[in-house]
Formats: sequence, C-alpha cells, structure tokens
Amino acid sequence: MYPGSPAEAYVTARGLEAVAGRFGLGYVASAIPGHERYRGHLTIPYLRPAGGDDGAATVRFRCVADRCVRETTSGAYYFELGEKEQHEGHGKYLTLPGDPPRMFNTPALIQASSHVVVVEGEFDAMSWEVAGVPAIGAPGTGTWRDYWTPAFRGYQTVYLIAEDSAGLVFMDERAADMPNAKVIQMPDDLDSNSTLLTQGVEALRGRIGL
Repeated sequence: MYPGSPAEAYVTARGLEAVAGRFGLGYVASAIPGHERYRGHLTIPYLRPAGGDDGAATVRFRCVADRCVRETTSGAYYFELGEKEQHEGHGKYLTLPGDPPRMFNTPALIQASSHVVVVEGEFDAMSWEVAGVPAIGAPGTGTWRDYWTPAFRGYQTVYLIAEDSAGLVFMDERAADMPNAKVIQMPDDLDSNSTLLTQGVEALRGRIGL
C-alpha cells in the first residue's frame, strides 16, 4: 500500500512524487512473519533494467515514522527545518540480512546519454532524475565495489557529486579510477535533495553545467 500512506506524504514532501511510480516506491502497512521489523517503512526497490519477475534485485527500507521524521510541536518534517531526524534505537535504513551493497537505479546506465551522475543515496539519485539527469546512487561511503567502475566507461563525463567532507573523500577515490570523471562539490554541504527543494531543478542542472 502506497497511496495515502505516510510514505507517500514523506516522498511528496521530498519533491519526488513525479518519479515515485517509476521507482516502484511502496509502504509496509502490514508484514509477513519474519518481516515485522519493516512495518511502517518506505520501501525502495533496486530495479533491474530488464524488469520481469526478477525485476527487483533487492529492497531497502526507510523509516518514515512520524515520531522519527517530524518535529512534535509544528508537525513539520525535520528536513524542512534543516534539522536531523530522530531515529533513536534504530537506523534510518534497513537492508535485508546478508544483502551486499548494490548500485541504485541501474536502468540509468542504459539511457542514451553522454553523461551520468553518481551520488550517495537513493533520494539524491531520484532528485537528479527529477531534474532530467540520469543518476546512480551508491548506498553510502565505503560501499563502492571495484567491479562497478567499468560500467561508467564510455561516458563523456561522469559527474561525481560530493555533498559533504566525507563524500568528497569518497568521490575523489572514485575519480582516481575514472579518467572521464569530474568531482562536483555541492554548496554549503547541501545534499542533492535539499538543493532540489530549496533551489529547484535548474540549480541541480546548473551545478553540472547543463
């Protein structure tokens, strides 16, 4: 169930409603035995380009519980106030046990484009897609696998988006193995989704010269 859920409200507030269907976003309203920990989470499938019965390589789960993502007094989302969410006793994300790191949004790699963006996180990758820019999301610093790098050969430019100091180190490491890469630092340590929300799609596109 997604329409009318807390997940839909959260994704819409993030400015990603236009791509929610394309990315197959969902919500765990109830859970089968063994999956109770995922109840109340936004579901983010990692879709394969070919689709079909095995079209989802995996699913990650993102907490969107009001007590964790909304400020109590105003009811505003913490990200709208420029504050960190309050996920006490658990992380923002859950991954299936034993699941290895994967690239998010691999369908972007088969688009006819001279350029592609690499950024940390699913929401930030989706933000670039809202702006009409093909984007791959790494699930975090330290998750990159060497066998992912050859997928980016052949592009005229691979834009590696650094959103904070840790991200800059991470992207500099990627650039060392990609002759066609260009590291782009976001201003004021804003992530891509925050830039989309506060400055619009043209700010994202302009950051990479489009």
